[in-house]
Amino acid sequence: MSTAGVTARRVPDTAAPAARTGRRDRSFAAVFALDLWERFSFFGLATILVLYLVAPVGEGGAGLPAVDAAAVFGAYLSLGFLAGLPGGWLTDRLLGPRRAAIAGGALVAAGHLTLAVPATAATYLGLLCVAGGTGLVKPATAALAALTRRGRANTQATFSLFYLAIQVSALLAPLVVGTVAERVGWHAGFAVAGAGMVTGLVWFVVGTRGGGTERTAHRMSPAVRRGCVRWAVVLVVVVVTVALLAANRLVTAQQVLIPLGLSTLAAPAAFVAYLLRGERITGPDRRRTIGLVILLAASSCFWMIFAQDASVLGVFARNDVDREVGGWLVPAAWFQSLHPLFVLLLAPLSAWWWGRRSRSPRTLGFAVALALAGGSFVLVAAAGRGPVSPWWLVGAYLLQAGGEIVVGPVGLALAARLAPPGRRGQFLGLYGLFAAFGVVSGNQLYRLTGLLPLPLYFLLCGLAVVVVAVLLAAVSPRVDRLLRAGGTAA
Repeated sequence: MSTAGVTARRVPDTAAPAARTGRRDRSFAAVFALDLWERFSFFGLATILVLYLVAPVGEGGAGLPAVDAAAVFGAYLSLGFLAGLPGGWLTDRLLGPRRAAIAGGALVAAGHLTLAVPATAATYLGLLCVAGGTGLVKPATAALAALTRRGRANTQATFSLFYLAIQVSALLAPLVVGTVAERVGWHAGFAVAGAGMVTGLVWFVVGTRGGGTERTAHRMSPAVRRGCVRWAVVLVVVVVTVALLAANRLVTAQQVLIPLGLSTLAAPAAFVAYLLRGERITGPDRRRTIGLVILLAASSCFWMIFAQDASVLGVFARNDVDREVGGWLVPAAWFQSLHPLFVLLLAPLSAWWWGRRSRSPRTLGFAVALALAGGSFVLVAAAGRGPVSPWWLVGAYLLQAGGEIVVGPVGLALAARLAPPGRRGQFLGLYGLFAAFGVVSGNQLYRLTGLLPLPLYFLLCGLAVVVVAVLLAAVSPRVDRLLRAGGTAA
């Protein structure tokens, strides 16, 4: 999207320093709450969506084949990732982070409440609203977190604390929403997820009232404004048309998913080329951007491993792990709760660490995180075929959690800190695009399990990521110099 004709100006905060400090403290709690409830609604929806789609119509479900249900879920995730880039642009150039967070949160809540309506068209419309709202609210909340007093003091420690919200939601949402969906009904489950989003949104609006974070106003030329309106109208018409066709079974979910997947894979490279072309980013900002892109590209390997927790590791848990404890068979799906549990336990340690070492080298930490992720698959490969001890899988999830507390919060913090003026939301959206690239790649690699023995597949994937980690460690001094270009500490 062109930014020609857009002038950004900072609106000064003239409040007294003590008052600003108090408001920023409240603002951090409000932003934290919004992120926690947004993730609650996301994980709650993710828990029951596919189950609802495949459930027979007589049981209140949509009655889709399993393949189509998985494709709908994949299309929803892809749209949510892709929406992060225009959402970041709107945050930077038009709305500002607070208004973008409110608009995105309201759209997410509206989407969940639309899903609560027992109608096929409402299902697809609701998913579109949730995906679009997520694309707005995620870059906006991350930008707001960096603008609070705590975020300004130490961005890495702040985003490590934010990871607490994600893991708490990942643990609680499936239990709450899943229980309501099972005992009351699918649409009641969607309504509960929406109620959580409304709770977070109200808390956020009240907690950030009166300012306390930097606001940015933008003046757009009439030509740019007309261009934005035209693109928005075209996009809405295309998306709604496709949704209606899918709702009436005139196109299959697989046909929708293929172009979305290809767009997700191409989007990071296309946006980086756009940023670095011409005079959009110059001087030290350009060198810092190149360093950040190297780290984010490498982090895609972590998300590639992470994306297979519910697929290849889930199959391994079901077929190859000795799950019997005292005559009782532990459900295979329970093992997936180990990852968020370990991240939840490690996140406070990570926040404390970055609080004491806010200027530590970043690239070497990313390399170690990638090595841990790759090592998790190598560990499972060493376990061989089952039945094997569950401790092999526990160790794998622990290694992945150790990698995520670096790649997740530190990657977000770097994107927020290194973004040139007026581009913080877009850089946070770029972080999401590289994560999406890894997720889509992991889902495609999973198809190889039909051709390769499972231990060999684990070994090849794990070693490939370890090799990337070694290469990143080898170039870490150069990348760190890029990140610190112009005397700005990364």
